[in-house]
Amino acid sequence: MIVKEEFLSRLRKIFDLNLYEVKVWTALLSRGVSTAGELSNISDVPRSRTYDILETLEKKGFIVMKLSKPIKFVALKPEEVIERVKKNLVVDAHEKSKRLDKLKSEDISDELNTLFNQGIKFVEPSDLSGSVKGRQNVYNHLDMMIREAEETITIVTTAPGINRKLEALAPVFEKAKKRGVKIRIAAPIDDSNRAVAKKLSKVAEVRSTDSLRARFAIVDSEQLLFMVLDDEKVHPNYDVAIWLSTDFLSRAMEQLFEAAWKEFKKVS
Repeated sequence: MIVKEEFLSRLRKIFDLNLYEVKVWTALLSRGVSTAGELSNISDVPRSRTYDILETLEKKGFIVMKLSKPIKFVALKPEEVIERVKKNLVVDAHEKSKRLDKLKSEDISDELNTLFNQGIKFVEPSDLSGSVKGRQNVYNHLDMMIREAEETITIVTTAPGINRKLEALAPVFEKAKKRGVKIRIAAPIDDSNRAVAKKLSKVAEVRSTDSLRARFAIVDSEQLLFMVLDDEKVHPNYDVAIWLSTDFLSRAMEQLFEAAWKEFKKVS
């Protein structure tokens, strides 16, 4: 059986399999039913590893073991495999989420916080900075900043960026508003995002700007997160943001924003 390396590589990423697993699985798909020895020969995977790999594939829902002598393995339809993998991912994510929620009430969480609080005492404020790579990580960091906000949240974004903000940050915006945090969002508003801007107006004051094209966020005039690339020209995986915890620069940026905010159009 000859399967292109590029195809195997794609399968590995999609289904989160290692090289031996994807080789044995595709070998079984090409046969329908086969023994471990046969699959070892076809896939060029060491026989000593094949049984363990088949057992793993069975647990993951890719194959079924046939009760026979010698033991044989049956390939499932790819459509069925996709559905099983999806369900397993949901179950696994739910279990991990439950463990993390439980962790908050356990002693280990207190110990971790103690370590952090002791360590942070020795950190200079100027050292609390760093780069955040990948748009999902950027939004995770922005989510954290918003959750910690006590007074103000200022966000300047692009036309497509405001659509992403509603999808990714609506729940934390709502919680921040309930805490009494003042939220302001500025972005170019057009037909592509007008409906989103109106929805965000329920939790924030949203204004339209045509003159300012930027991507940054300021929280409590203390933390600043600014994206350094054009979101229309960069792939989400390569997006980059710089995070700074500095009241001096944050306040300066806030003052500049205040002057521009008065010129922005209110969203009606």
